[in-house]
Amino acid sequence: MYLPYYIDPTYVLVIIGLVITLAASAKVKTTFAKYSKYRSMSGLTGEQAAQRILQSSGIYDVTIERIQGNLSDNYDPRSKVLRLSDSVYGQTSIAAIGVAAHECGHAIQHANSYVPLKLRSAIVPVANFGSMAAWPLILLGVFMRGQTLIDLGIILFSAAVLFQLITLPVEVNASRRAIAVLGGTGILYGDELKYSKKVLGAAALTYVAAAASMILQLLRLVLLFGGRKRD
Repeated sequence: MYLPYYIDPTYVLVIIGLVITLAASAKVKTTFAKYSKYRSMSGLTGEQAAQRILQSSGIYDVTIERIQGNLSDNYDPRSKVLRLSDSVYGQTSIAAIGVAAHECGHAIQHANSYVPLKLRSAIVPVANFGSMAAWPLILLGVFMRGQTLIDLGIILFSAAVLFQLITLPVEVNASRRAIAVLGGTGILYGDELKYSKKVLGAAALTYVAAAASMILQLLRLVLLFGGRKRD
């Protein structure tokens, strides 16, 4: 069969990254949905559990807010605001409490000046700029036959990859802190902790998948443009 157009063999790296990301996303959604059906014996909602965790950790200057969405929970260290989604804030499930505790883990990291969290916060502006400017610079470099612009684009994209790599230990550590404090405060008991670990473990896979996808994209950029001869 005659193929009139050039087929980029490196595009398979993008497909692999997409498959990994979709699989991780499906895993966390199904795991969260499963353990959302398990009501915690404490009867605490995600918001109440978060409040208790923060107080037990000596943190009184973090505000807890409700935001729309599903699993859109996050902690903002700049404004010291812990945001819990509709599926977590007012829910009493093991899954909801586990996610709320994870976000509290970030607040505890912030209070304790956890170095990887500080590094991630510091690199955010560069990573955001790099993810937006990388491709325009690379394409401009290709059009103008300027390897310097291409190299700069790849370097900027590398900053976004670095952000994802730094995110991994931050998220894993937050989950470990969450499990420890949930057990230490008695918010979850026995098998509830084990189920909560499964929820947080599935969530961690999404960060692993994101990092793997970004690394594959960087590899593709290097393969496509990194070996070009300079003018």
